[in-house]
Amino acid sequence: MLKFLIERDTWQEVFDSFSKNKLRSVLTMVGVWWGILLLIGLLGSAKGLENSFTRLFGDFATNSVFIWGQSTAKPFKGFQKGRRVELSLSDAKKVEDNVAGVEFVVPRNQRTATLTRQLLSGSFNVAGDMPLLDKVQKKDLQHGRFINEGDMLKKRKVVVISEEIYKQLFEKDEKAIGAALTIEGVVFKVIGVFKEADVNMGPSSDVHIPFSTFQQLFSRGDKIGWIMITGQPEFDIKQIEADAKLMLKNLNTIHPEDKRAFGSFNLGDNFAKLTGFLKGMQFLTWFVGIATLIAGVFAIGNILLITVKERTKEIGVRRALGATPYEIKRQIVVEAVFLTVVAGGFGILSGGWILIALNHFFGQGDDAKIVNPSVSISVVFVALIILVVLGTLIGLIPAFRATRVKPIEALREE
Repeated sequence: MLKFLIERDTWQEVFDSFSKNKLRSVLTMVGVWWGILLLIGLLGSAKGLENSFTRLFGDFATNSVFIWGQSTAKPFKGFQKGRRVELSLSDAKKVEDNVAGVEFVVPRNQRTATLTRQLLSGSFNVAGDMPLLDKVQKKDLQHGRFINEGDMLKKRKVVVISEEIYKQLFEKDEKAIGAALTIEGVVFKVIGVFKEADVNMGPSSDVHIPFSTFQQLFSRGDKIGWIMITGQPEFDIKQIEADAKLMLKNLNTIHPEDKRAFGSFNLGDNFAKLTGFLKGMQFLTWFVGIATLIAGVFAIGNILLITVKERTKEIGVRRALGATPYEIKRQIVVEAVFLTVVAGGFGILSGGWILIALNHFFGQGDDAKIVNPSVSISVVFVALIILVVLGTLIGLIPAFRATRVKPIEALREE
């Protein structure tokens, strides 16, 4: 077979066959070209969307859930409905120690407060946070650092601010690190400036101060606004949420079936839906692309059937001169595979250019919608394998038709 493929006569015959019907051959190849183009273009676009979402989430622990207290909807053990529920540090600790699958529990507090610098002031969301927050919700620090354990233990009056606050309270190019800011009349030292995330996942804050300092400044004691629970990758975050809520209900004497006592936002569940959508999009792309390929390859098979009919006399002469049925089949199959591979090659190149164009127009800058749309070499290789297999299979149909031509009848045909 290899010797046959490298023989000049084999390819001369292939080119002679298609040169006789150039327009028909080109139009036939369009179906395969379009199928590969769709496959490469849509898979690359889906990858670009996935990269965009990955960049948006960054180092954020996506397997997370936020839980906060609300008010009860059912009376329970002497307590009337409508009772306000507040979480505490001990609640957070017990959830961390007793709920299966929990990796981190981050207590958080937040309130609106007035920030003042010299003659400028404004109201902003101030959050009391622990150093652990920077591990599960990484801050894009442009200058300085985040809160550390020393700040917590010594209840230091230090603050990390967003770029937006810097723009409102500082002069352009003014150094922020080490500068003084007043929060509700108390002077704090700026230790870091961070860039706001493109999307907010959970409650957002413009200002972060040590959790211990916040509790003291706003007289919160051991009360907290909400907890962020991060689950271990192998555990179901929805189950962790259900277990955590049940424990919190037991700790706060709340009816087990009270659905209003605690509010929550399950980021992990929503992220799973998003990734599921992307996987579904990729599956649909493969389905549409391969279906289009099959349609295109069948068109090639039909054209080859017509070609075989037109070459009946030629095939009869070859049979009369001693060509075996296998040699006739082999030639037809090579022509089918050649058509599909050439059309597929143009489809791959066209798809690549489309992805380059998408990246140029939509993949640049911080607000890029499609980031680095691309397909892996393995996808291209699989597409080529599919083309070769389909081309071979579809080529067998006209090939068997050709071998049924009897030399005597072919030579008689005008």
